[in-house]
Amino acid sequence: MLKLDYNFMMKEHIGAHGFTVEEIQKDLPKIQSALRTVVDNSGKGWQEWTELVNTPKKELDELTAFGADIRKKCEHFVVFGIGGSGLGPLAVASALLHFRHNELPIERRNAPKYYIEDNIDPNRMQGLLDVIDLKKAYFNVITKSGETSETLSQFFIVYELLKKSLGEKEARTRIIVTTTIGKGTLYEIAKKEGFRVFDIGKGVGGRFSVFSNVGLVPFAVLEIDVYSLIEGAKASRVNSELSDIQKNIALITAYLQVKSMANGKNISVLMPYSDPLKFMADFYAQLWGESLAKEVDNDGKKVNCGQSPVKALGTTDQHSQVQLFMEGPFDKVTTFLAVSDYTANAPINDILGVENCDFLKGRSLNELISAQMKATIFALKKQGRPSFTLTLDQVNAFAVGELLQYFMYQTAFAGALLNIDTYNQPGVEEGKKATFAMMNRKGYEDKLKEVEAVKLKSDYMI
Repeated sequence: MLKLDYNFMMKEHIGAHGFTVEEIQKDLPKIQSALRTVVDNSGKGWQEWTELVNTPKKELDELTAFGADIRKKCEHFVVFGIGGSGLGPLAVASALLHFRHNELPIERRNAPKYYIEDNIDPNRMQGLLDVIDLKKAYFNVITKSGETSETLSQFFIVYELLKKSLGEKEARTRIIVTTTIGKGTLYEIAKKEGFRVFDIGKGVGGRFSVFSNVGLVPFAVLEIDVYSLIEGAKASRVNSELSDIQKNIALITAYLQVKSMANGKNISVLMPYSDPLKFMADFYAQLWGESLAKEVDNDGKKVNCGQSPVKALGTTDQHSQVQLFMEGPFDKVTTFLAVSDYTANAPINDILGVENCDFLKGRSLNELISAQMKATIFALKKQGRPSFTLTLDQVNAFAVGELLQYFMYQTAFAGALLNIDTYNQPGVEEGKKATFAMMNRKGYEDKLKEVEAVKLKSDYMI
């Protein structure tokens, strides 16, 4: 089970930048109100994501059977999706498949090589086409709205190539669509072409969609244990609905983060000490940043709230960003992700007789990475820098499900405490509209005029 240590968020340990039990007790009515706001709206509106843990076993069985069928036929499985449509599958696949999965010889892989393409740099597309065999590849095209121009563009390029390589009939079998059924351009294309379509619930936003078909379809193909993943998420939901803040991990961390924001801690660092968990920081960055950064609150008051997420990796970033965390501005809260049992073991037996390396002899990388993390936590504590530590027993499907669901509940509670709409993203829309205008999409002529009215001065160009 996921464990939390928040000693180094408390004043008695870190001094001026920490909090007291009395402060928490004083804020209990506000904390309980946030809890009720989230729990009472479970399954409603944009909180349909909370009900994904109740996906019937029959549906999971059908998904795993579908995944097994695709797995027999393909050597390359490609996800086209951006934002939550890419980051959820990436975080889970990176955590639960062999760390060098795509490099393993075919006889040592239970699943096809996987590629999660969440950007549209033409070099990236060319690179993908250079390493996959279209005749042995399947593509999962994911966009909730069905209108995401980046994802549609990737699809159009690949589908044309598939038809040229395999013929139209076979090409249609290689495309799997995950979108909102009955809505959007991609759905209309899928219906016309006869693609296999999986639905995304109407009240499941992209960054909260990892336990929907957005994640479950690729996980089934890659033979990731979706049953344990959902069970872990379910355990986290149970914990997140507890009324006792001393037991509710998502609620206490959300509260302390929001209190920290009010005290000028406008940066949230997530630092896994586990390479398989590296992309959890990317998942968290979108979830936390996009959900909480809002110009106005639910009462229409201008607040410009939010906390900038920063990705770090232990021990790599002990040799780069930790200097900033230690001696830079007092504007950060660091969350460490620890693992009790790495399952792999790397002993250090021979130190070539080097005397000043005696301390390493007979130890292991497991001990060293654990010591490095504890040392970093201690050093930050000594400098009065606040931090949490979240500990997973192992990196397995249950623990990953639990962790992802924790992040989503923590974000929901933080949004309720801030009195904002956690689920919208109005700040993204202006850039989308300007892109459509510059690409001459119909209906955006006025926006194009607005864009072209911006006259750049050559004086400010070098």
